[in-house]
Amino acid sequence: MKRWWLFFTVGAVLLGCSPKKTEIVIGISKIVAHPALDAVEQGIKDELTEQNLPVTFDVQNANGDLNTAAAIANKFKSDKVALAVGIATPTAQALVNTLKTTPVVFSAVTDPVKAGLVTSLARGEKNVCGVSDMTPVKEQIQFFRKLKPIKRLGIIYTSSEANAVALADLTKAVCKELGIEVVETTVANSAEVKQAAQAIVDKVDGIYISTDNTVVSALSSVTSVAMAKKVPVMTADPTSATNADVLVAWGFDYYKMGRATGRMIADVLRGQKPSEIPVKFMTDPQDITLFINEDIAKQLGIQIPTEIISQASILVQNGKVITK
Repeated sequence: MKRWWLFFTVGAVLLGCSPKKTEIVIGISKIVAHPALDAVEQGIKDELTEQNLPVTFDVQNANGDLNTAAAIANKFKSDKVALAVGIATPTAQALVNTLKTTPVVFSAVTDPVKAGLVTSLARGEKNVCGVSDMTPVKEQIQFFRKLKPIKRLGIIYTSSEANAVALADLTKAVCKELGIEVVETTVANSAEVKQAAQAIVDKVDGIYISTDNTVVSALSSVTSVAMAKKVPVMTADPTSATNADVLVAWGFDYYKMGRATGRMIADVLRGQKPSEIPVKFMTDPQDITLFINEDIAKQLGIQIPTEIISQASILVQNGKVITK
């Protein structure tokens, strides 16, 4: 019934004969505020605004707390939002566990099958569909080694976040294949990130940070510890890299991911069943961003080849951010 109401409402507005109440309330729940997830949120808003859909947003931030994520899901259920968006794995899981008939669209979820959001990447569930940010871990680490020989790689991840654990497992498997020893440590929240970095920094040649939302939200804590020991940091989140002393970042443009999520939301609002929509992956080369900080490279005594510099989408040179 809800799906037909959405279709009627959107259709009526597009035909210029809107009912008395035309605004569609979309609930957005994100696990924490940091540049990448904020970019997803903004991309969603911009896409739906551009499509002239009569929507308003109820944006909620769980601040890294799973209980808060569950409370937000219950709020959306009580408020009877027309559609809910879960940005990142924990908030998406909370929405799916609570909202059984309301459409749920997830975004920035690494492994939606392992997270229990869908049973297949080829299609959504009855009321669930979304966009994945599974990253090319092997290619990232191989690229990192082009900048500095790495025999021992440090990783920090959140033990309670399915996305983070999945990427940590993948990283360990990739490093085993490449003959790299992994030195790992886990955190429960962002307050523990600096101490975790201090625990491993003297044991590694470089630190790799995945799209772990908790760790990325405290990325500057990692880089401050690493820079003091002349240890380079690579992250899979270029969107957050300009806010910390990261040597290199290679990954998705999260704003574009938000736009893709917005297009999916629009399809659902216009009547497409979530179960008919496969999980979307950001596979277009234009969706990938390479960030290089030459100032950090100089401080670390690392000479980055010219051919690699030429590939960068974003460069930091002499304190200035240059976007190509």
